[in-house]
Amino acid sequence: MLPEIGKVDKATFDRVIFPRLGKRDSSVLIGPEHGVDAAVVELAGGEVMVIAEDPTFGMPVLMPHFGWSIVHICASDVAVLGVRPRYMTICLMLPPGTEESVLEHIWQEIHEECEKLGIAIIGGHTGVYPGIAYPLNGGCTMIGLGSKDQLTPPSNAQVGDRLIMTKGPAVEAAGILALQAEKPLLEKFGKDIVEKAKGHFMAMSVVQDALVAAPYAHAMHDATEGGLLNGIYEIVEASDVGVTVFEDKIFIPEEIDAVCRYFNIDPLTAISEGTLVITAAPEKTPKLLSELKQNGIAAWEIGEITARDKVFVRKDGQKEELTPVKVDPFWAAYFSTLEG
Repeated sequence: MLPEIGKVDKATFDRVIFPRLGKRDSSVLIGPEHGVDAAVVELAGGEVMVIAEDPTFGMPVLMPHFGWSIVHICASDVAVLGVRPRYMTICLMLPPGTEESVLEHIWQEIHEECEKLGIAIIGGHTGVYPGIAYPLNGGCTMIGLGSKDQLTPPSNAQVGDRLIMTKGPAVEAAGILALQAEKPLLEKFGKDIVEKAKGHFMAMSVVQDALVAAPYAHAMHDATEGGLLNGIYEIVEASDVGVTVFEDKIFIPEEIDAVCRYFNIDPLTAISEGTLVITAAPEKTPKLLSELKQNGIAAWEIGEITARDKVFVRKDGQKEELTPVKVDPFWAAYFSTLEG
């Protein structure tokens, strides 16, 4: 049985998708892998092409900044491999009855964000189709060009690396839920907390984080579904290494903690587009943290890459095995805001 919503699980992926990847091609340096955000193809002259593909679900709360979300979510998947995104194609699908002004607003945002990030829109498809309730990015393809030595895939973590987190956990979950459930959250926590939480919506991008960190990083990964802990797990699984993560070193902003408590979800396992997980050699970590800070990006060292065991150390010192997150708690919380 497939999940009701979200990505298919690892077992289904291994059983259905991995055995059927078309023709093998030696130029594919990185293909479909668990926890890897983009593919890498080797080009002539030592260059590589990094390619990422992402849909964007047109939930109502996204609509004022749907174009922004499309560009940053997909561009982030190229940037985390250490390469600047350069070209984009998009399949934009609209429900029947959509006003031209809606399309114009979405497209203006796409254009503006691509201009800011230096991305050329080189093709795609736009049309109106039945069966969808809101505008849908059916697939945005982002492409970047670089060299092999720039690459920072999740599979490149090294034993002894320090583990670094930017912004904090549950960035996406808190930002979306604060917008979706603004009224009850205002009644519970007041305007200051809610406005700060809503502000995390526009932090759902790791493009800048990744491009600043790339010269110092071995591996990088965006903490999307399953949140921070799942992002860490995917890095160490892809790299065939272990990790020790310390809960007491994971800073959770007050407003994110408040939203997650209200919905009774774990901020460490809730979807967090905007949180970058980085591994870097110990001697490069201070400079990496300094560069992020100078660029206005908060970051914390939260653990270390080890040879084998995947360990999560709770605040009370109890050690648990770090395992993949089976169900992201964000989705149930989000759909609960739509009831009634």
